[in-house]
Amino acid sequence: MKKMILLLLLNCAALAPALASRMVTGHVFDASNKQPLVGVAIRIEGGSTGAATDINGYYHLSIPGNNTTLMVIYIGYETQKVKVGKQSTLKIYLKPSKSTLDEVVVMGYGVSEKRDITGSVANMSPAPMYNQSLAGRVAGIQITGAQQKNKIRGIYMPAPQESESYKGITENGFQNPNDNPLSTFSVDVDAASYSNIRRFINNGQLPPKDAVRIEEMINYFGYNLPAPTNGEPVAIHTELSAAPWNPKHRLLRIGLKARVVATNKLPASNLVFLIDVSGSMFSANKLPLVQSSLKMLVDQLRPQDKVAIVVYAGAAGLVLPSTSGDQKTTIKDAIDRLQAGGSTAGGEGIKLAYKTIKQNFLKSGNNRVIMATDGDFNVGASSDQDMEQLIEQERKSGVFLSVLGYGMGNYKDSKMETLADKGNGNYAYIDNITEARKTLVSEFGGTLFTVAKDVKLQLEFNPARVASYRLIGYENRMLNKEDFNNDLKDAGDMGAGHNVTALYEIIPAGVHDKFTNSVDPLKYQKAAQATTNFISNDMLTIKFRYKEPNGSVSKVSQAVVIDQPVALASTTNDFRFASAVAEIGMLLRDSEFKQNAKYDEAIKRARAAKGSDNEGYRAEFIKLAESAKLLSKSALAAVEE
Repeated sequence: MKKMILLLLLNCAALAPALASRMVTGHVFDASNKQPLVGVAIRIEGGSTGAATDINGYYHLSIPGNNTTLMVIYIGYETQKVKVGKQSTLKIYLKPSKSTLDEVVVMGYGVSEKRDITGSVANMSPAPMYNQSLAGRVAGIQITGAQQKNKIRGIYMPAPQESESYKGITENGFQNPNDNPLSTFSVDVDAASYSNIRRFINNGQLPPKDAVRIEEMINYFGYNLPAPTNGEPVAIHTELSAAPWNPKHRLLRIGLKARVVATNKLPASNLVFLIDVSGSMFSANKLPLVQSSLKMLVDQLRPQDKVAIVVYAGAAGLVLPSTSGDQKTTIKDAIDRLQAGGSTAGGEGIKLAYKTIKQNFLKSGNNRVIMATDGDFNVGASSDQDMEQLIEQERKSGVFLSVLGYGMGNYKDSKMETLADKGNGNYAYIDNITEARKTLVSEFGGTLFTVAKDVKLQLEFNPARVASYRLIGYENRMLNKEDFNNDLKDAGDMGAGHNVTALYEIIPAGVHDKFTNSVDPLKYQKAAQATTNFISNDMLTIKFRYKEPNGSVSKVSQAVVIDQPVALASTTNDFRFASAVAEIGMLLRDSEFKQNAKYDEAIKRARAAKGSDNEGYRAEFIKLAESAKLLSKSALAAVEE
């Protein structure tokens, strides 16, 4: 008997290492080019536990012991079995498949034969198997045991890498003040374009031209502007010097600074997190990053704030009723339970979010829907026009909409920009957890609390001093001149502590180049003679109009810019840095107005104007600009070859 007990104890001791749960980590690469693979499905053989690689090909997975075998699955590649043994770190190299796959692919919206899915295998983004979840129940998705036992190697969501969409941009051209003395536009505090550009460059490619919105690049950065006084919500500042890419031209910087409000004095918030949990959100840089981002925002909430959570996939559902901000564990648990699967009923989700927020409306508070998505709507009200109409109807109730964009491949920038613009809110692109912290923690007040809405600028140029002018960027924010005085015309909003910068390139009177065009005299009517009775040093006058957050009647103020430029070297760090960002933006767009713009000059100027840069954002821009320069040279060499 004693021998038997001793034998059992020895066997248990031998088995203990194999039964102990531990973590294994590593990366998955393409064996042919050694590039990391995103979204590779890694699961334990014979079990349902699994993980997916992130944007860097990285994975981590808890395994039951040393005898574990991993199944590594990726469409277009040979499935690989890997025995873990005692290793804690595994680099895995997958070989591209030489044969055509003909297996069942389970998708969030049905089951299809692999051969029935259109598009190149190389253009598919995978997502590993997932268990039936709250999101699946809301979406009405059922994955049967029979389907799981079929020839399924994983659940894959098709996402062509070239299906990202951006609104076309026609750059603002130079205008003659005799013909067009007024320039009118709505302010824009969005910065999504910059972080999206960063994503492209960090992935080793130049961004599409229409992804480059120069004003959003400039406004990504903070600037040292004096706050408003006398109770005004916004202060206006100007600076005038030579344009670095053409010293014969002037560059005017207009800076707006919104009132800073202490967090404990901000009004109570009634928030709804509207979260896309469709199949396209499975990737590590989508729903998992959304969850991490929103949990950081939850940490900023106070007891007087309230949060509800609405999700949408094949259908929309309320997964957390309005909950006090001091119930952080409850809110975070609801966020953690979300999983991706299904098609995308974006329109239904937005309707339910507005319905939920109106049921808990705070008359004197901040009522806001925060939407987190990759913008890939494919069920319900999905066209840009449908979405515009839906949002325009709902914004009249006093509810603001902020949009947080995530992911790549099927990213729909055009739709998300439309939603934010029409919803009296802002739009940010979250490409990593650091960007999430910047948007939802460091800039918490500016992101969520509006201090001035329908903010418009109108500049009148003096033709005695100005031969021609152009606004750099803001192409999708241009207004008709009569819109400036029309309080029914929607415009941009500014949050607490926000900065807004706008740059104008000005050709002084007497300077003639290819941008100062003229037309032949009219044959059938006599052209009106320009009268310049107003002789002064005024180069232009700026009118600034805005409404209080709960107001319907606008207020107006103005500032005059004298034609007295200072030397570029004598301008502020902010002026020189903003001009460098604009110059890089024009190069990325290959702008017809870039003139003598050069990467080296812009980088040198940005480096000298970096200033204190406590958060390191300007240093990061300099590195990105250097990478863009190298990518630009590579692209040019490839074209020449």
